[in-house]
Amino acid sequence: MQLGLQLGYSRAGIQIPMDMILEAERLGYDSVWTAEAYGSDAVTPASWILAQTSRIKVGTSIMQIPARTPTMTAMTAMTLQHLSANRFILGLGPSGPQVVEGWYGVSYARPLTRMREYIDIIRQVFARQQAVHHDGYHYQIPYAGADSTGLGKPLKSILHGDPKAKIYTAAMTHGGVALAAELADGFFPVWMNPERFDIFSAAIDSGFARATATKKLAQFDIAPFVMVVMGEDINACREQVKQHLALYVGGMGAAKKNFYNDYTRALGYEAAAETIQALFLAGKKAEAAASVPDSYVDDIALVGPADHIREQLPRWREADKKHHVSTMLLNCNSTAALQLLAEEML
Repeated sequence: MQLGLQLGYSRAGIQIPMDMILEAERLGYDSVWTAEAYGSDAVTPASWILAQTSRIKVGTSIMQIPARTPTMTAMTAMTLQHLSANRFILGLGPSGPQVVEGWYGVSYARPLTRMREYIDIIRQVFARQQAVHHDGYHYQIPYAGADSTGLGKPLKSILHGDPKAKIYTAAMTHGGVALAAELADGFFPVWMNPERFDIFSAAIDSGFARATATKKLAQFDIAPFVMVVMGEDINACREQVKQHLALYVGGMGAAKKNFYNDYTRALGYEAAAETIQALFLAGKKAEAAASVPDSYVDDIALVGPADHIREQLPRWREADKKHHVSTMLLNCNSTAALQLLAEEML
């Protein structure tokens, strides 16, 4: 099992916990991950961390693909890979319609098509076998639209990339997971019950069947985000996770277009998903958090005293052994929690 440190995105101010990151590096953690929503970007913090570390990998979970053209993302990834001795990992995600159309001002239509085209273009840039060319629904390279100058020239990257550089994607839906299994090197479930691999298995098999080369689970990294809240009062620890789940299950999306709500239902919490969303959208955020079942928190997070957390870890070891759920990206509340996980899992 590999461990990574998931930092998330900023709130009103940016605070990068370098002490915790350096401790994770010292403990043997494999990676640390930055994110973006509609505040701080993911790339600048990743650059900051790479400049102050020497061994640990730094990835983006995620860079939102509507925010940048695919060639710009490829340029950014190659630049960071060169400057960091190839320690940068590119993680991509489609985001959701509220952010894509409400913040970036572009259409959310056909997000899986966009991801497929995006990865194809980035792979072309990395491979550098020929000038980049793509004629798709979302992207034309060179651009040849009615308002083009007609002067666009197919280009090959000046900077040499790594054709084997890994790409991860964020996915929860059947189509998104299948696309990741087909085209990417791994994917991020936003959270996961390690005993419910069945939710993803059919989509992964479908993606592997469409891949151009033979692909197996051992070659595909399943890297769920895992909240870790260590403390003597297990209910107080659960409360922090409940607030997070209420926000996503209840408010990260419209009433009829919320991927986190749909995912919660797939995990077996249909009634809770409906209640959480109704309360949250009615402005009753505290009540929404209170309606998150304790069992849901315990399914997907590590909470409570150190000994209780230790008791939960065999579920994750078994998921690694059986299904190659081989990376846990930990959102930790303390250095002590980082150390505990390192002692038990590395």
